[in-house]
Amino acid sequence: MKIINRYIISSFLKVVSLCICSFVAIYLMIDFLDKFTRFSRAGGSIGAIGFYFLWEIPAIINQITPLAVLMATLLTLGMLSRNSEMTAMRGCGISLVRITAPLLAIALLISVFTLLTGEFVVPACNDRTRYIEDVQIRKKGPAAFFRQQNIWYRQENGILQAKSYDPNTATLKGVTFWQTGSGLAPSMRIEARQATLKDNRWVFGDAVIREFSEGNVAMTTTSAYLPVRLNLKVSDLKVLQKYADNMGFFELRRYCRKLERGGYDATRYIAQMHSRLSLPFASLVMAFLAIPFALRGGRTSGIALGVATSLAIGFTYFIVNAILLSFGQTGVLPPLIAAWSANLLFAAAGVWLAMTVNR
Repeated sequence: MKIINRYIISSFLKVVSLCICSFVAIYLMIDFLDKFTRFSRAGGSIGAIGFYFLWEIPAIINQITPLAVLMATLLTLGMLSRNSEMTAMRGCGISLVRITAPLLAIALLISVFTLLTGEFVVPACNDRTRYIEDVQIRKKGPAAFFRQQNIWYRQENGILQAKSYDPNTATLKGVTFWQTGSGLAPSMRIEARQATLKDNRWVFGDAVIREFSEGNVAMTTTSAYLPVRLNLKVSDLKVLQKYADNMGFFELRRYCRKLERGGYDATRYIAQMHSRLSLPFASLVMAFLAIPFALRGGRTSGIALGVATSLAIGFTYFIVNAILLSFGQTGVLPPLIAAWSANLLFAAAGVWLAMTVNR
C-alpha cells in the first residue's frame, strides 16, 4: 500500500502543480493585458509593473487553488481509470475509500497551507501591490492610504473628531476630544490645534480644556503639551473598506471587536472574518466532490470532460458562495452560517454522489 500511496500522491501532485501553474499563467496574462496600458500611461516603469504582478501571485494562488484541486482530482482519477490502474487495484481487493484517501489527505494539507498563507502572506502581499500601484505607478503620495478628512473615533470613555491626518508626521490636525461619563454625558472637552503620536501615545498641542459640571462649563484651562490617553492606532486611520479586505482572520476578529465596543455594526466584517476560515477548506470540499464525479465517468472520462466538469463545478461553487456571503454581510443570514453554507452544500452533494456510485 505504501507504493500505491506514493504513486497516487505523486501523480496527483504533478497534476495539481500543473493546474495551479496554468491557472496562474492565464490569470496573469488576462490581468496584464487589462492593466499594462493603464499603468504605462500613468508613468509606471517596467520594473514597478513587473513587481506589481509578481506580488500578486500569492493572492492568485490562494484564489485558484480550490479549482486546481478539483480539476487535478478529476484528471488523476480519470487517468487511473483510463489506464486500467483503477481496475487493477480493485482487483487486488483495495476499496475505493482506500484508493481515494491519499487524495483527500493531500487536499486537507493544501487547505491548511492555504489558510496559513491567507493569514500571514497574502495580506502583506496585497498591501505591497497597493503601494506599488498607488505610489510607484500612479505617483500618488503615501497619504493615499489614509483617511485624511473628517475623522471620527470612539472609545469607551470618549469621542475624537479631527479635520485631517498627515501620515508623514503621524499628526492629527483640528482635533476635538470629548471625554464622556455615564450616559455619554460630556465631562471634558479638549480642542487642540494638532495631536501627534509620540512614543506610542498621543500628545495634544496648543490645547484648550473645558471641564463640565451639570452640563455647564466649570473651568477652562490651556496647555501647550497635553498627553491624552487614546487607543487610536495609525492602522485605524487607514481606508477601512480596502484595508478590511486585506486583513487575515485574527486581525479581522480584533477589528470586529473594536467596532462592537464602539457601538458600531460589525456584521459585514464578521462575515468576512468567518470566510477567512471557510474559503481555504474549499479545496478539501472540491476534492471530496470530484471523487464521485470521476468514478462515475470510469474509463470513458477524458481530459476535456474533466476540465469542463471542474470549471462548471468550480464556477458554480464561487457564485453560490458569493451570494451566500453577501446575505451574511447584509444580515439576512447569520455570518457564520453564510460563510460555511457553500462548503456544507457541496460537501452534502459529494456525500450523495458517493452513496450512488456503482461500487
